[in-house]
Amino acid sequence: MTDAAKPMEDHVLVEVTVPAPADAVWAALRDPAQIKNWFGWDAEALADEIDFIFITHAEADEARRVVTFVGVNDRYEVEATGDTTSLVRVVRSAPAGDWSDVFDGMIEGWISFTWQLAFAFARHAGQTRRTIFFSGPPREDQLGRSVLGLDAAPAPGEPYAMPLGPDADAAGQVWFVARHQIGVTVDAWGDGLLVVLDSPPKEDKRPRGATMLTLTTYGLSDAAFFELEGRWKAWWDARFDNAAPHES
Repeated sequence: MTDAAKPMEDHVLVEVTVPAPADAVWAALRDPAQIKNWFGWDAEALADEIDFIFITHAEADEARRVVTFVGVNDRYEVEATGDTTSLVRVVRSAPAGDWSDVFDGMIEGWISFTWQLAFAFARHAGQTRRTIFFSGPPREDQLGRSVLGLDAAPAPGEPYAMPLGPDADAAGQVWFVARHQIGVTVDAWGDGLLVVLDSPPKEDKRPRGATMLTLTTYGLSDAAFFELEGRWKAWWDARFDNAAPHES
């Protein structure tokens, strides 16, 4: 039976509780000025990407607070769970089956970005972020979570204090843990967020796998931000190769 002939069912790709009213969360999914403060990372193409995904190739059901992305069978759903809390989920309509061992870059992106949305509302509502992004394969057979020592991180919601990359004394909270990624808050980045996404080895393309790091910062001076960027770039370049822009 081909995929087109298989019965379709809904798969919840990620589901997160956001400490904000449903109308506020819905606005953050529809207003490009708000989307840029949680979706993806700072890049020249970010505004065009937001317009393509959320505006020109999206269908919004305002009454149900559902936005469906044309061509990929994915949708965001916002459900009020109280006056000040909401449930946000990404759902994919796809053939029935077990996806527990599947690595899909789009799914992993939805996981990262939805947790970034929750973080923005929980810690920095209405504030502007600045991000630093790295992507590429490791030079040794060890991916980002292990290189950073985050294999030993505590459970989600628990505090941590440990060396993190080039920072000898990082501290914060484990924000989320997923099969292929982890997010931790970082106090020194203006209460920022580090998301580490590891894609497993792929024999024909990346035999050692690849890692993506997204560093989200708030309230840093230009000098502090550029110092952070330079420090992490030196650490990254010593351990990873950089992917070409189209591979990010």
